[in-house]
Amino acid sequence: MFAVLKDTIPLLCRSKLDLLGFFRGAGVAESELADLRRRVVEDRDSINKFEIARQVLTRINERGERDLAVRREVVRRVVQFEDFYTCWPDDQLKAKGLVAELSRLVDVKDSFVRMRQERDAERDQRLATARTKAAQLAQRRATGHLLRDRLARLFAMTDTRQRGLDLEAVLNEVFALDGILIRESFALRTEDGMVAEQIDGVVEIDGVQYLVEMKWHAEKLGMDPVSRHLVRIYGRAGVGGVLISASGFTDPAVNECARALSQRVIVLAGLRELVLLLERQGDVADWLRSKIRAATIDRNPLVEA
Repeated sequence: MFAVLKDTIPLLCRSKLDLLGFFRGAGVAESELADLRRRVVEDRDSINKFEIARQVLTRINERGERDLAVRREVVRRVVQFEDFYTCWPDDQLKAKGLVAELSRLVDVKDSFVRMRQERDAERDQRLATARTKAAQLAQRRATGHLLRDRLARLFAMTDTRQRGLDLEAVLNEVFALDGILIRESFALRTEDGMVAEQIDGVVEIDGVQYLVEMKWHAEKLGMDPVSRHLVRIYGRAGVGGVLISASGFTDPAVNECARALSQRVIVLAGLRELVLLLERQGDVADWLRSKIRAATIDRNPLVEA
């Protein structure tokens, strides 16, 4: 491009002073042109137009970023030059050819610039996405640690009613941590306003809803609380069940749930499993899916995942 400019610009200007005026109009500082202007005035035969163009272009090139706007303006003026009738007649055809060649070089350069800009934009997008994911993971870790600590503190509580309420609230947040759709606890009432059924919550995994029951008893859960939960599940079409216990399950209760697997998906889980899962930053949704697979495929409602 430098070579083409050096050969083209002198053809576009009839006189040496016109040539200096071209560069001055493009933004070249007068201090960069003063010595050349003096030579032209004092001894015009000591330098020709091509030497003037070479020296000026060299100077603005050497100024790097400081003269970037000037270089762009010089190129713009040449590429957009149309008044070829102002050139010497013998130079007009050659000037047109060189301007066309410069336009081609500019198009090629612009193409590479656009490609580089697109690559840079793509790289910046990848970096921004990576930073966003890193921030989300950090936030998820922090939230998981807080929920783990809140669950762990429940084991030291003596107020059983308050502990039950706190457990319900924390588990809802645990399920929501990894995007599990939840419906918090609700009650079904009879026509006279009496509570007919209390549901601790509902979660949705892969389009299937599961009634969730949370129990904190001093002893392992036996047949009675497990059977009541099974009745709630059987009373609704197409739903499964999740039963979480802080004290484990008796063998008869586990066997009863295993028999129920022929009709519905039943998952049993220990509260300490969730505490350990949060401790190792495991994914709650994947944890629940693995337990559902074990219940569905292996017919095992109680397996640590």
